[in-house]
Amino acid sequence: MITNKQNIIYVTLIEMVVIIAIIAMLASIVTPIYFRQITKARINTAKTQIALIEQAVMDYKLDTGNYPNSLQDLTKNVSSISNWDGPYLSKEVPKDPWGGEYVVVYPGKDGAFDIMCYGPDLKPGGTGRNADIIN
Repeated sequence: MITNKQNIIYVTLIEMVVIIAIIAMLASIVTPIYFRQITKARINTAKTQIALIEQAVMDYKLDTGNYPNSLQDLTKNVSSISNWDGPYLSKEVPKDPWGGEYVVVYPGKDGAFDIMCYGPDLKPGGTGRNADIIN
């Protein structure tokens, strides 16, 4: 014979299982949305950093008459240029949001230079989420 106390325990266990199922269902819906937002935020961060580096390269060119040999020339006068008036970036050249290095290429595809990062896969090329991000 089942007592009232046993009925309460069974009902409580069923309620807990239902609540766990609801939480799991919500997590399965929210998690992909969350990771998509993280990816978008990293791409936007990379675009912003590229724009800042691009401006620093242009300032360097105005002061020295040449483009920097490397992005490190934007923070320190590594090349010992006499009319260097930097630093052109307030801090070290940042890493891209995935931990890779920004790359500068002279001449660029559509202009004097390209600044890019290789995206999440850290490899040149790629499509979709792994596409390179270029100024």
